[in-house]
Amino acid sequence: MTEEKVILVNEQDEPIGLMNKLEAHEKAVLHRAFSVFVLNRNNEIMLQQRAHHKYHSPLLWTNTCCSHQRNGETNIQAGTRRLFEEMGFKTELKELFHFIYKAPFDNGLTEHELDHVMIGYYNEEPSINTDEVESWKWMKIEEVKTDMLQNPEIYTVWFKIIFDEFYHYLEDHKL
Repeated sequence: MTEEKVILVNEQDEPIGLMNKLEAHEKAVLHRAFSVFVLNRNNEIMLQQRAHHKYHSPLLWTNTCCSHQRNGETNIQAGTRRLFEEMGFKTELKELFHFIYKAPFDNGLTEHELDHVMIGYYNEEPSINTDEVESWKWMKIEEVKTDMLQNPEIYTVWFKIIFDEFYHYLEDHKL
């Protein structure tokens, strides 16, 4: 199987090339990514715990799903595809905003992403792909904020950045 490629972008989100995913993380090159947040009718966020064998951030809690767009895919198409691959369901997604972050990991890799944040709504249980996801749970926005302050080490770096700076976007999009 060939390694997945990521879309390299400039700060205006204009594509400037493709690169193998691992190489992009080794070289800390800015690339396009997305983060999906799924909320239910109780205004809870579906969180996932990353699988134990992930090459970075294993077993950490994060937003419903996240990944990288494929060449030729829209942000919404990519989010819909990956949500189904990881969590086993489809729902309509809406893009809220995007931002750039850079975060080094202990293993020498660095995330440097222009991250498109999307929201969707779902009220059922997911059917998780255990190759990608260790576990999942629903949590209220306020509970996530409190737990993140008390236990920051159990959450992914990008989830903490999004939540710290942008959780009001989630609060503003209640059903």
